[in-house]
Amino acid sequence: MITRREDGYEVATDPERLDIDLVHHWLSTDAFWALGRSRETVEQSIRGSLNFGLYDGSGAQVAYARVVTDLATFAWLCDVYVAPTHRGKGLGTWLAAAVRDHLAPYKLKRTLLSTLDAHEVYAKVGFIPFPDPQHLMIMKPAQ
Repeated sequence: MITRREDGYEVATDPERLDIDLVHHWLSTDAFWALGRSRETVEQSIRGSLNFGLYDGSGAQVAYARVVTDLATFAWLCDVYVAPTHRGKGLGTWLAAAVRDHLAPYKLKRTLLSTLDAHEVYAKVGFIPFPDPQHLMIMKPAQ
């Protein structure tokens, strides 16, 4: 999948286009939820996910998101990151919309995400607060 905007940005799902060094740098040094994440873990997460790279008109990667899914019933949108120099241009919203549109044909029962500070970004593309958060649980990490 490739989706283009009039201003030259594009979203693509080809994992071969990803700048893994850059994605690792973003996540391990600037994304509060992934600080210190190893390159090996980033590579493994990319291999096991549907990946979305967002590129500027020169082809340089400026944002990233990934989806963990079975493509039948469930998806988890995670590791959404927009480079600081490209924030404030609507790219996060556009990237989330591209993910939504890519997943739409699968008619998934539920697509979840967790966000600390970007609720308005995701609300613009159809995400709502989880109706019954008391039903959610998280498994403790293996020791």
